Amino acid sequence: MNHLATADYVVFFVYFIIVVGYGYWVYRRKRQAQMNTTDFFLAEGSLTWWAIGASLIASNISAEHFIGMAGSGFAMGLAISSYEWFAAATLIIVAVFFIPIYLRNHIYTMPQFLAQRYSDTVSTILAVFWLVVYVLVNLTSILYLGAIAIESLVGISFTTCTIGLALFAIFITLGGMKVIGYTDVIQVVVLIFGGLVVTYLALQLVAQESGISGVWNGLVAIREQADSHFHMFFPKGHPHYEVLPGMALVTGGMWINNLSYWGCNQYIVQRALGADLKTARSGILFAAFLKLLIPIIVVIPGIAAFVLYQSGPFHNAMTDASGVVKPDHAYPVLMNLLPIGMKGLAFAALTAAVVASLAGKCNSISTIFTLDLYKKYIDKSASEQKLVNVGRWAIVASFGVAISLAPMLRSLDQVYQYIQEYTNFITPGVFAIFLLGFFWKRATNRAAMAVAILTIPFSTLLKFWPEVMGLIDVQVDSIPFLHRTTLVFCIDMVIMVIVSLTDPAGYANGKSVIVDKKMFRVTPSFVAGSVVIFAVLAVLYIKFW
Repeated sequence: MNHLATADYVVFFVYFIIVVGYGYWVYRRKRQAQMNTTDFFLAEGSLTWWAIGASLIASNISAEHFIGMAGSGFAMGLAISSYEWFAAATLIIVAVFFIPIYLRNHIYTMPQFLAQRYSDTVSTILAVFWLVVYVLVNLTSILYLGAIAIESLVGISFTTCTIGLALFAIFITLGGMKVIGYTDVIQVVVLIFGGLVVTYLALQLVAQESGISGVWNGLVAIREQADSHFHMFFPKGHPHYEVLPGMALVTGGMWINNLSYWGCNQYIVQRALGADLKTARSGILFAAFLKLLIPIIVVIPGIAAFVLYQSGPFHNAMTDASGVVKPDHAYPVLMNLLPIGMKGLAFAALTAAVVASLAGKCNSISTIFTLDLYKKYIDKSASEQKLVNVGRWAIVASFGVAISLAPMLRSLDQVYQYIQEYTNFITPGVFAIFLLGFFWKRATNRAAMAVAILTIPFSTLLKFWPEVMGLIDVQVDSIPFLHRTTLVFCIDMVIMVIVSLTDPAGYANGKSVIVDKKMFRVTPSFVAGSVVIFAVLAVLYIKFW
């Protein structure tokens, strides 16, 4: 069961050859006599709107979605889709208000924006924070989840999987953003089509187990047999309230989490920074439409696996040797049940998601390290070619660290929640600094410094507050991390305003970025597309609230 047939390997190697061959063709066709940093890190002027949109999704969707989000779908149901559906709305906001500011001010990296708006010190502090989170949390978790899925599906050892995925991603990443952007188009087609195949099979299995037939009947069956899994709102007292706490979906942490991720994150924003405004916005709108589809290919299979677990067929497969239920086993178990040929396609889809996300993440790690740390503090006179080479070595080193740390995540049940919670230790401060940096000229460097330094201690204190209070025998409920995100964000905003208004240096010694209201105008076609997306979201939340 844990091995592919010859036909599956053929399907996978066809995918592998197409991606590698196309990537090499793009590299040869678009390379310059001597690649410079703008070309390597941003692919300036080379990516079309559809390549930008596809690359955004391919970089975002990875094993943490196929495995982690499907696992959360198994454990808590459709509510986990809020991360995806809120992202669709968030992308529109980012396209209208954030991207124009970056492009108008010729911003290439997020730390560069901070240096231009505040100071090199603020820029460096957050650059180091980003590198730590990107390598220790994001890159490591993506590699881990991809490896356990492939280990389960193919039977290859975990260590071999991590090394193989890393080598594949390194090959793609070393070609620069042009290669990543255009190969991501293939990756998105493969991961969506392969994901839909798994969803189709999962619904067929549920229908068959229920004594009926047809995909639609299977969907009706999981809706009836897992009604508790088809609600978007968790009231206080619900077992999963701490993960998705009630009104935080509408008024609090979910918005902060998404706006920071999609609007202030080098890993994501980098895709659009090399394009003109119209192309960038069109690509982001395309990505927003694709985001609406993601729960269909990752969350629905997880809920189907829950139904099959409840009725018996998946009972043994979903538990470990000690009988503990492992939600993150849901997607690999479903993939193992695919027919010959289709399993190879699912394997290719999963690999596409993992490799595209690894490549995108590592390119951003390389960009921040090279342009915001190495060039600024180690070798200010480094040539363009040397900086590109340093960036490539940073890619290799990052994967070395991730391969070493990935096995340590085996003890976690739902890795997707681990990723969300621990990246949110820095999210409130980052978003507060960027938001006021965009739209409040009075915000000062000293205020940004205070928030950059205090955000993690605040997040840590609120995370472990119950344990701290327990030392003096006071019982305090734990604070859900989305509520914690909102609370820390509000504290950070207050600190920034107070420090800015009382800063002796004042605005006279501050910095600012160019912001013109005309930048925020959008085309009628963009408005029409945005209206469609918000209408779909309204229907979904009214239906499943």
